[in-house]
Amino acid sequence: MKTQIGQKTGQPARSEHETQPPLIRLEALTKIYTEGSVRRTVLDELNREFYAGEFVCLLGKSGSGKSTLLNLLSGIDAPSRGDVTIDTGQMAVKLTALGEQERTLFRRRHIGIIFQFFNLIPTLTVLENVSLPLELNGMGSGGQPRARHLLERVGLGSRLQTFPDKLSGGEQQRVAIARALAHDPLLILADEPTGNLDEDTGETVLKLLLELTRDSGKTLFMATHAPEVAQRADRVLHLIHGKLVSDQIWRAEQSI
Repeated sequence: MKTQIGQKTGQPARSEHETQPPLIRLEALTKIYTEGSVRRTVLDELNREFYAGEFVCLLGKSGSGKSTLLNLLSGIDAPSRGDVTIDTGQMAVKLTALGEQERTLFRRRHIGIIFQFFNLIPTLTVLENVSLPLELNGMGSGGQPRARHLLERVGLGSRLQTFPDKLSGGEQQRVAIARALAHDPLLILADEPTGNLDEDTGETVLKLLLELTRDSGKTLFMATHAPEVAQRADRVLHLIHGKLVSDQIWRAEQSI
């Protein structure tokens, strides 16, 4: 009989998501920023695997490197060294081996991003903002039925022709969630998605985001300052001094 992880190593047993090859693999992932003669290592030799369908919560102080890690996972930025590999189901793609244009095309097809400050295009209507990822992937106006459906799911079916500046902050973030899911990506990256909202609105938006990603079986990777978000996550990691520390280890260290 094979020994399960956790029986001899003291590590947690495999989760329900870890029954297939990892969706994301980080190998010695490192990011160093240089300012003049000063070198600052923001991410230091990260080695981790993340699985399809997981909700991973990344906690850390401002400046700890949370956004930097999300930018590397999305291919917006390139590491100083190391690799990010994402399994599309058809092939494992080493994102860090792609050029900037290739990373853009990969992100456009496989990754959805939700930002703290919404990043909606002000000259496009709500429907046009959500349809845009589908158009960029070659669907043209054929993607509008899906965009309409998602906007109905987030409670904005009556605001399709409204421009973003006529929406509240919570409404704008709901549009951003619909846009991130529109092209049916493998991975959703959320960078402080409730950080610019009041507590009640943030809670409503968070519930909606989790409902939509759970229903569609998406992998959600969320960076946040809010410890209460961690209670809903499948896995919680703390980014400390450039290293990813599991919540169990972090809690043990805090109790010493």
